Amino acid sequence: MKKCKVKRIKTIDGATIRKWLPRRPRNAHKGDFGKILLLCGAVGYTGAPALAAMAAARTGAGLIFVGVPQSVYPIVAGKLLEPMVFPLPDENGMLSEKAIPEILQRLSKCDACLIGCGLGKSEGTYAVVKAVLENAACPVVVDADGINVLQGHIDVLRGAACPVILTPHEGEFLRLGGTLENGRLFGAQKLYRETGATVLLKGHRTLICGDDGIYRNNCGNPGMATGGSGDVLSGVIVSLLGQGLRPTQAAAAGAWLHGISGDFCALRFGEYGLLPSDLLQMLPRLLK
Repeated sequence: MKKCKVKRIKTIDGATIRKWLPRRPRNAHKGDFGKILLLCGAVGYTGAPALAAMAAARTGAGLIFVGVPQSVYPIVAGKLLEPMVFPLPDENGMLSEKAIPEILQRLSKCDACLIGCGLGKSEGTYAVVKAVLENAACPVVVDADGINVLQGHIDVLRGAACPVILTPHEGEFLRLGGTLENGRLFGAQKLYRETGATVLLKGHRTLICGDDGIYRNNCGNPGMATGGSGDVLSGVIVSLLGQGLRPTQAAAAGAWLHGISGDFCALRFGEYGLLPSDLLQMLPRLLK
């Protein structure tokens, strides 16, 4: 089991984020800012890949590839201009095990991967998540149904070939085997030690525990408690990973950028009417 190197909880702030963000040289090209692969979406969940992909684009990712089930390819491709969407074999509207060869071929050329947003739960989904974690050379963010299909399969996380970031809300955290009996901090640390994955436990005062220590995010508001908000967060994190931030840094920076964007949007629109897509317009203003 791993131990957090830094026991003191650090609060994330803008000054820290600015130190972590890589400089963008004048002679840079798109390949310098990360090639990222998103595996998201299913029938009925076509917004998730679009939100995650645009969050990645709005936080500086250079090349964004979005793999979706064949059944929803026309819908997702119609939502996105800059990210490159491609269809994958599916079954009942969700990814099929037959998609694995193409996924692994594309994954080998990428700097970071996000899997899980709106994927749905099926045997095919589990097979794809397992194959990605067992074969990826780049860091992988596992969110939403990517976490849910690992219920009862924590050994897959322990045996992952790559650095992993888990981004569960409390329900997903409990399904994965986490505990809240002794508080959120104890539970996040325990899951980190048991899996070796960086754990970002979402909720009021999001907690991040990873190899580089423990961080707490104090921004964000109840207006962000709506479907799609987590997809935006995951897109930001995978973008930062692709640009070279370490997993703990990417998770902590993503939590802050997501939360502070939500706070600015709440001032403009109010908490009742705040939409996850509003965050996409605010994110680039924070990265000037």
